[in-house]
Amino acid sequence: MNILIVEDEIDLGSVVNDYLSSEGFTCTLVHDADKGLEKIQNDSWDLILLDVMLPSKSGQLNGLSLCQEIRNNTNTPVIIMSARIEETDRLLGFELGADDYICKPFSPRELVARVKAIMKRVNPEQPLQDFQLIKESLTAIYGDNKVELTLIEYRILKTLSARPNTIISREELMKNAYSDHRIVSDRTMDSHITKLRKKLLPLTQKEIIHSVYGAGYKFQFSDK
Repeated sequence: MNILIVEDEIDLGSVVNDYLSSEGFTCTLVHDADKGLEKIQNDSWDLILLDVMLPSKSGQLNGLSLCQEIRNNTNTPVIIMSARIEETDRLLGFELGADDYICKPFSPRELVARVKAIMKRVNPEQPLQDFQLIKESLTAIYGDNKVELTLIEYRILKTLSARPNTIISREELMKNAYSDHRIVSDRTMDSHITKLRKKLLPLTQKEIIHSVYGAGYKFQFSDK
C-alpha cells in the first residue's frame, strides 16, 4: 500500500518513513506543500500523512489546504500530524475532512497503529479465497497484487496454505519442499520461512505464516 508523507521536519519525516516501511508500506516522503500538492494531484495513494505548518513558495498552501484539496477530489484517508494541540485546531482538521489527527510529539508506534486501524477500516480483510498461488509463474496473488517466489518458497507456501489454521511440522515442510529428499537442517527451513514472510508482508499487510514453538508453522489469515 502506498503512503504519502508530507512533513517539513526532516528527522521526523525520516523516522515516520522508516517505521511505516518496516511494516511493509511503500512510502514517499516530501518536505513542502508545493511538492505535496504535486504528488497528490499526479499520483494515487492509499493514505496521506500531512503536517499542518508546511513551507510553500506561494505562502498560500499548508497541510489544511492540502487536506481540503484531497477531500474535494478523492476519498483517500488523511491523518494530520501537528504541533497545534488546541481543540479548535483539531476540530478544524476534522471539518476539512481528516480521518485522524495526531498531536506532536507522538510515538511512531502509535502512528503506525493508527495507520493500520484506518487501512483496516477502509479496506476490510479480503476472504481467504482471494489468496492464490500460481505454479506456472511461481507467484502468490492477493487481491490485485502479486509477489514472485522461488520454487522452494512456492512449495513451502503451497503446503501451508493447503491446510489453513493447521500446524505443519518442519519435517513435512522439508519433505514437500525438496523433491530429492536431501537432508536439510531446521535452521535452513527457518531461513526460508523468514524470507517468505518478508516477501508476503507487503502483499497481505499482515503476518500469515505463524510459528508454533516446538511444533512447526501454520498458515493463518485471522488474528484469532
